[in-house]
Amino acid sequence: MPKAQETAVYTHGHHESVLRSHTWRTAANSAAYLLGSLKPHMRVLDIGCGPGTITADLAELVPDGRVTGVDHAPGVLEQARATAAGRGLTNVDFAVADVHALDFPDDTFCVVHAHQVLQHVGDPVQALREMRRVTRPGGFVAVRDADYAAMTWYPAVPGLTDWLDLYERVARAGGGEPDAGRRLHAWARAAGFTDVTATTSTWTFATAEERAWWSGLWADRTVVSDYAGRATGGGHASAEELREVAKAWREWGRQDDGWFAVLHGEILCRKDRQDRWAR
Repeated sequence: MPKAQETAVYTHGHHESVLRSHTWRTAANSAAYLLGSLKPHMRVLDIGCGPGTITADLAELVPDGRVTGVDHAPGVLEQARATAAGRGLTNVDFAVADVHALDFPDDTFCVVHAHQVLQHVGDPVQALREMRRVTRPGGFVAVRDADYAAMTWYPAVPGLTDWLDLYERVARAGGGEPDAGRRLHAWARAAGFTDVTATTSTWTFATAEERAWWSGLWADRTVVSDYAGRATGGGHASAEELREVAKAWREWGRQDDGWFAVLHGEILCRKDRQDRWAR
């Protein structure tokens, strides 16, 4: 049987407005639910590592182990390598990979981690099966994904409702599932996991600095990133409509009472010690 391959497109791409968000992410603000399970000797796989900020944090937390960061996009890995080198880390390496068909032997890693990945892949259950396959018995698969429909904000700037509707249409047209957070538990069970701890956590943007940063990156992303090209190229919005959405983001960012919350679903799946994956 041929290996499954990625069929979805990455909605955002790697424009600076996207990496502005990705490089802000840390193990503390994006993987807190996992940190208590890490031990210094562990071997960790970080899937969809992007520019490598979470990967580097994980490497610091397993000083006697090793972290491998993988991403489907070769270009962003140069930034990830620079991130690790700039922090003097020697226990980390990077490679190109497709989560649907990982090029690692069975039972290789103590922990397999993926942050904001499954919402962008064509077959999240197959991705989780592969993550399970390369995890050692007794080890963990840890996944966290946002849930766009559960995002909420104040005040009710009308254009942000248009943004959410547009984003979900563009993401689904590309083969992804933007409301992945609520589906993680079900996907894990479908992938064969029986020991699954499901939790939630949030990012909240409420200070003037946070509002300016969050609204600015989304305003820019709406008009200049790969997402903008997919929105117009797919017939989902005109360039003028995208400019109106960007304007709404900046209007929200100027509100003194502005508040935005991003809900994330999280799963921590332990692979059964008797589980020896058969291809």
